[in-house]
Amino acid sequence: MLKMIKFSLVLAVGLLFLVAMPFGSFADTPQKGGTLNLVHSQFVSLNSAIQSGVATMIPGAQLFAGLVRLDEKFQAVPYLARSWETSGDGLTWTFHLANNATFHDGKPITSEDVAFSLETVKKNHPFGVAMFGNVDRVETPDPHTAVFKLSKPTPSLLPSLSPVLMSIIPKHVYSSPEPIRTHPANIKTVGSGPFKFADYKPGEFLILDRYDKFFIPGRPYLDRLIFHIMKDPTSIAISLERQKTQYSAYTSISLRDIDRLEKLDYLKVTRKGYEAIGPLSWLAFNVRNKPLDDVRVRQAISYSIDRKFINQKLLIGRSVQATGPLHHGSHFYSGDVEKYDLNIDKANKLLDQAGYPRKDKGIRFSLMMDYEPTSPEIQKNIAEYIREALQSVGIDVKLRTSPDFPTWMRRISNWDFDLTIDTVFNYPDPVIGVHRTYICSNIKKGVMWSNTQGYCNPKVDEILEKASVEKDFTKRKALYVEFQKIVTQELPVAWTFEVPYHTIYHKDLGNPPLTVWGAMAPFDEVYWVKEPK
Repeated sequence: MLKMIKFSLVLAVGLLFLVAMPFGSFADTPQKGGTLNLVHSQFVSLNSAIQSGVATMIPGAQLFAGLVRLDEKFQAVPYLARSWETSGDGLTWTFHLANNATFHDGKPITSEDVAFSLETVKKNHPFGVAMFGNVDRVETPDPHTAVFKLSKPTPSLLPSLSPVLMSIIPKHVYSSPEPIRTHPANIKTVGSGPFKFADYKPGEFLILDRYDKFFIPGRPYLDRLIFHIMKDPTSIAISLERQKTQYSAYTSISLRDIDRLEKLDYLKVTRKGYEAIGPLSWLAFNVRNKPLDDVRVRQAISYSIDRKFINQKLLIGRSVQATGPLHHGSHFYSGDVEKYDLNIDKANKLLDQAGYPRKDKGIRFSLMMDYEPTSPEIQKNIAEYIREALQSVGIDVKLRTSPDFPTWMRRISNWDFDLTIDTVFNYPDPVIGVHRTYICSNIKKGVMWSNTQGYCNPKVDEILEKASVEKDFTKRKALYVEFQKIVTQELPVAWTFEVPYHTIYHKDLGNPPLTVWGAMAPFDEVYWVKEPK
C-alpha cells in the first residue's frame, strides 16, 4: 500500500505541472487557427478500436482519445486519465478520468465507456488479445474511475493504452444492434479526441474540425485538418513542393524525390517520430498452402533473396537489413539468429530435399505474390525483384496487383494469398506488435495484421506468454532471444529490411508531432507559426 500511495503523490505533483504547461516544448507561443493539409491514403474504417494500420491510426488519433500518451522517452503521461496508481502486485490499476471530457455529440465520457472500449478492442482489434488478454475486467465504481483487474502482471499495459491502441469509443453509439465492423459510426465517428468528423469523400478527402469542448482547455490549436487521399507518389511530391499539402508521414514518395524535397528551404525532412513503430518489411507465407507448409521451402525462398542488394540498390542505402521479428532498435533484439544471407546452392538443395524437382523449363512450382499498393518503391519494386530472384531457383511467381489498399487488405486478411510483401510494426513493446503475428490464438480470418500466415507453434506460444508477464528485464529478454531463434528457423515470414520512413513537413508548422508516435500522436499541440497562403 505504501508503494501505491507514494506513486500517487509523485504523479499528482507531476500533474500540476502537466496541466499548467503544454505537453510538447514550443519555440513560439502557439497560435490558434488555420488549416493543415495532410497527405493520406484510402482507409476502410476510422474506428481505431477495431482496425490497425497507418490509414486508420493517423486520423484515429485525432478522433479518439486514449487514457495515456507517450512522451519522447516512451514514458506514459496523463491524457484522458489525469492520474493513476497501481497495487504492489501489479494486478490492479486505477485510472482517474478527466471530469470535463465529452464525446463529440456532447455526452460525457465515463468509466463505462472505458470498460466498453477495452472489451471492444480485446475482441476485435488485430492484437487486442495480445495487449489485453490479462485484463479480466474493468470495474467502474464511479463515472470517473476505471479499475483494471489483471490476472497476471502486464509490463506492456501502459503503452497499450495510447490513443491508437486503445481508443475510447462511445458505448451509447456502439451498443446498437448494428455489427461493429459495419457500423456507420466507423466512418461518421462520434469521437473523444481533439478533432471531430466533418466530411468525407472516398478517394478524395477526409475533413476533421476542431472540437471546441475538448477536455484539455485551449486545445487543439488548429481549426481544421484536411487529409488529401492520394496514391500517386509523383503527385504527392508535387503537392508538397507546391505547398498544396504541408505534411506527409509514412510517405510513398520515392527516396530520390525525398532527396530533392529535402533541399527546398520551406520543407523539413526527418526520420524522427517512428521510434514507437519499429517498422519491418517482410515476405509473408501462407503456411496453410502447399508447398509453403514445408519449412524447407520457406527457408529456400529466404536464402534466394539478396537483402544487401535490396538495401544498397533498391533503397539507395537508406535502410538496414532485418534479421528477425524484432526491429534492431528494440531492447529485446537479438542478432544471434540464422541471417539467411544469399545462398542459391543451399536454396536449390532444400527445394530438392522437399521433393520439388525442376520440371519443364526448369520450373519446380508456381506461386502468387501480392504486395501492398500504396508504396510502390518499398512494395512493388521489391516484389518484382523477389519474383526475379525466385526464378533462379525454379519458382515461378505471378504478381497480383491490387487496385487499392482496401482490396489488398481484404485479400490478405481473408487468407487469399500465397506470398505477400507487407510492412508490419513492432510498436513500443513486443506484446503489442510482435506477438500478434506468431501466436496461435490470433489466427483470425478477416482481421488484418493478425496471424494471417496461419503459423502455430505451442512452444512459441508458451515462451511469449511467459515474456508477457515477466517483470524482470533480464529474464524477459532471455525469453525473447529464445523466441527469435525458433521463428527464424521456422520462418512464417522472411524478414527483409527495416522500412526507411520519412516525415516531410512545412518549416512554419509549430510543434510537429515528432515524439515516439509521430503522426500517430494527437495533433492537439500542432499550430501554424505562419500559415502558407
